[in-house]
Amino acid sequence: MMPAQHRLDRSAPTTGAAARLSRLAAMIAASGPLRLRDAAAALAVSEMTIRRDVAGADGLACLGGYVTATGGRPDGTGYVLHQEERAHMAGKRAAAEAAAASIRPGETIFIDCGTTMPFLAAALPVGAKLTVVCYALNIAAIVCRRAETRVILLGGLYHDSSASFWSRESEAMLGRIGLDRAFLSAGGIHRERGVSCSNFHEVPLKQIAMANAQESCLVADATKFERVMPAHFADLSAFHRIVTDATLAASVRQRFAAPRPRLEIAA
Repeated sequence: MMPAQHRLDRSAPTTGAAARLSRLAAMIAASGPLRLRDAAAALAVSEMTIRRDVAGADGLACLGGYVTATGGRPDGTGYVLHQEERAHMAGKRAAAEAAAASIRPGETIFIDCGTTMPFLAAALPVGAKLTVVCYALNIAAIVCRRAETRVILLGGLYHDSSASFWSRESEAMLGRIGLDRAFLSAGGIHRERGVSCSNFHEVPLKQIAMANAQESCLVADATKFERVMPAHFADLSAFHRIVTDATLAASVRQRFAAPRPRLEIAA
């Protein structure tokens, strides 16, 4: 049964994409991310219709089987989750699935925010007992539905640009957690200028996770290489592995070939 807080007021108009999007926005504003199937049931349309409506809308996104709110800077610059989520999806999926193959039952892992990490969260080994530490809505929406998984969601101030949370308290909490593996995302990977992202609030959490992990793994599609973003958070040598997809050019592979970090290309 659909939760009471997500039940639709049937007196409201629900015909047409604009009306449906208005109702979705109102429900999400009232009670948070909404399961895709619940959204479809509430509006008496198919899940595909909801996906099509949301695909053309600003401020909403379908992530991990949920409809959630997104946002970004009013000038349209910088990293904005709903603008990035459909870009280079094949490469993101390939890299994330290859990275997830290393995870073993019983491990405690950190999963970063961004649009590559949901593919990794979806690829976690089925039935494996895991502890997952995360700080992004799109990751929590996936891992909280897994059986045999303990989820630690770091809280704080919500940032629309990456659908993630940050606070000094979350930094302190993460600093007390021992991690087997930390899976990090990035907007830029550069041989000389290191690894960077768009959002400065992510930097301390990324750095603490890497410091506490036995293995730090950078997961990114090939388009992120030889780019530099505003918020530097690590030198390349801080990572044990970089996992990317097979579209990475041979010349770039040569430049990034080193014992550490080990460059791994997804099949």
